[in-house]
Amino acid sequence: MDQTKQEEDYGYDLFPERKKGKPSQGLIRESLFTFHHKCQFMLQVAVDTSPYAKLLLSAMKSSGCKVFKDRHFSCEDCDGTVSGGFDAISSQIVLCQNNINQQSHMTRVVTHELIHAFDHCRAHVDWFNNYRHLACSEIRAANLSGDCTFSNEAARFNFGLKEHHQECVRGRALRSILALRNISRKEAEKIVDEVFDTCFNDHAPFGRIPHSKKDANFANRDYENRGRYYASL
Repeated sequence: MDQTKQEEDYGYDLFPERKKGKPSQGLIRESLFTFHHKCQFMLQVAVDTSPYAKLLLSAMKSSGCKVFKDRHFSCEDCDGTVSGGFDAISSQIVLCQNNINQQSHMTRVVTHELIHAFDHCRAHVDWFNNYRHLACSEIRAANLSGDCTFSNEAARFNFGLKEHHQECVRGRALRSILALRNISRKEAEKIVDEVFDTCFNDHAPFGRIPHSKKDANFANRDYENRGRYYASL
């Protein structure tokens, strides 16, 4: 490891277009215009049509954290190993324009990072000092974003029956923590195990695990209608 590099970089080395504490202002090299334009277009489709994203955006607005596309999303070039990230310093979601090529992938990344943003809004997560907070949000994001649906796991040639979803969530949360923090695998596994049951069973704001777009549509409908019964009493 380069001795001039700080011991903990919190994963910012994966997002070279933003300096630590200084988010990108959206200045994109002319040669990357096509990537950037495509990223912005797919982002718009995701927030307009995905029931996952629509529910999360509504829930954040209800919690006092309204999301503005031009302020809270940034399409940037990233390290080849990541698709997106949540920058807690700027409260901004980074979408890796060089690594997201399909709408389904964009929708999943937007959903995953919006779950982090929702947790940041409602739970006052200590992202930089409390590994358990980070692990909990990574578990929730993997569990609720569609990362571990059967179709996505099949596309990765990962198959299993008993508790496969749980193992997928555990594994993806573990990999995220190891990518973002300078800790050993053994320590990361211990942290994930300590918070797994509680965080896996925290389904807010969906109220369930949305295993498919159909599930997400039902969850979004229920969220939109949550106050109507009481209003009619």
